[in-house]
Amino acid sequence: MATHHTLWMGLALLGVLGDLQAAPEAQVSVQPNFQQDKFLGRWFSAGLASNSSWLREKKAALSMCKSVVAPATDGGLNLTSTFLRKNQCETRTMLLQPAGSLGSYSYRSPREWGLHRPPGPSLGATLAGTTLGQPPAAEIHGVGDWGSTYSVSVVETDYDQYALLYSQGSKGPGEDFRMATLYSRTQTPRAELKE
Repeated sequence: MATHHTLWMGLALLGVLGDLQAAPEAQVSVQPNFQQDKFLGRWFSAGLASNSSWLREKKAALSMCKSVVAPATDGGLNLTSTFLRKNQCETRTMLLQPAGSLGSYSYRSPREWGLHRPPGPSLGATLAGTTLGQPPAAEIHGVGDWGSTYSVSVVETDYDQYALLYSQGSKGPGEDFRMATLYSRTQTPRAELKE
């Protein structure tokens, strides 16, 4: 459920997103000594920021989603998000494949979801596909071109309370997509996360 208490998170994430957008092809830092096994489990989308006009237009309809991160057979992660769409629960799974350093992944959006179908989430994100009611990183669902590939990085996490994911890709020539998604282990993030 998107409520006013998430507005502050959106503003904070916009600041992070602005910093990350400064250099279009800059390397995104990942959580030092990322421990994938500690990252597994249940997460809730708590905030989202993106340069996507589609997400800005749909932000009122976005709500919190629940995501479960599980290990994939290739060493990557399965990010399964459940969210409310048109008064029905929907579930989407994203395969985050290892891409370089620990905490860095790539994700290829499925063709069948299309350009205008809302993700429901992440990291979503993407906070998008999962962001504030979209699937994690997922947040990516329905945002880019069919079959587009995105990078997804775990920028920061304490494993027990929060995780900040950053997704980026290209929707076409000159159309870069960027999204920051904040996840919480609980539906109501602790006050300390606001700071």
